[in-house]
Amino acid sequence: MNRENIWKKIFEELEAFEGSAGFCYKNLVTGEEKAYNGDRRFLAASMVKLPLFMAMMLMRERGETDFDEMITIRPEQKIPGGAVRYMTGDVTMDIASLARLMIVISDSTATNALFRHYGAEKIGSCLRELGFSETQFNREYYSPLEFQGINNYFVPSEIVAAFERLYAGKVISPQVSEEILEVLCQQQIDHKICGRLPEYVRVAHKTGEEDDKTHDAGIVFGSEPFIVCFAYVGAETADYNDFIRKTSEALWLAGESR
Repeated sequence: MNRENIWKKIFEELEAFEGSAGFCYKNLVTGEEKAYNGDRRFLAASMVKLPLFMAMMLMRERGETDFDEMITIRPEQKIPGGAVRYMTGDVTMDIASLARLMIVISDSTATNALFRHYGAEKIGSCLRELGFSETQFNREYYSPLEFQGINNYFVPSEIVAAFERLYAGKVISPQVSEEILEVLCQQQIDHKICGRLPEYVRVAHKTGEEDDKTHDAGIVFGSEPFIVCFAYVGAETADYNDFIRKTSEALWLAGESR
């Protein structure tokens, strides 16, 4: 299938989804860009864990945090999502380990511990400095604040722009950018963007999902590396996951066949 037909099919499928769908793409060789609701704010699920990680790295480079510092999580602070909830009693872990759990297995208990440690105000300030003007991390996961309308949001175009800066080595420094990408390549939730790609394809990405939300965003490396961000809030999450898999495969194959 040629690229024109690929794009036609992608946008037809996006239009057909009930709920709210978003999509952003940038080819890192040709500069080609495509978007569908790319500047819309979406309820984030776990997508804001990447911006939080970037904010933490910014604080670390400034000497404002020590990743060797230990944080204790009490039993009543454990929530669904990840591994920490299954550990008995108080769990004490260094910040670096909690950050890796947050990204690699999307551990929400670890994420909440980091959010409490740094606070919404400091995190928000760092996010704005990193170029996230509408992407927001406002509350912990499973917080009663959700019922007061306080939520976390991301914007697909801002996530794509962040990945582009990471690829170019422009998030804090080339060394820090590569460190972040390396952690993202260790992501274990691989049933979306990676679902139909060969195992040897390197993908640096972060997912987000809840019952009515499914997202994935990252860099797919190959002959023509590209950034892609998928966002969906609605009742058709299983169908959208299939769309993510098929679309990621088609875009990768299109780059490999040039």
